[in-house]
Amino acid sequence: MTMRDTMLVMPRAVSVRLDEDAIRALRIIEATGLSRSEAIRAAIMGQAGRLREPASLAAEVAALEANETDRAEMAIVASIMEEGRAPW
Repeated sequence: MTMRDTMLVMPRAVSVRLDEDAIRALRIIEATGLSRSEAIRAAIMGQAGRLREPASLAAEVAALEANETDRAEMAIVASIMEEGRAPW
């Protein structure tokens, strides 16, 4: 007879201080139904995945730049931002 035990890996607690922008972003992620811990883990894993895939990020940027509609929208946003800029 074989005796077996299942060992659960205990999660490691991490403490972080969030600014107002980060709190707003966290609330957006939590609004999808994720718990606060799940939302934070998802954000960390997502960012880590993006950092591991610079070629895929470059491909995404190239695709956006190649899309005429996206370029037009970026120009509109840049124009709006420029209009709202304080004069020097």
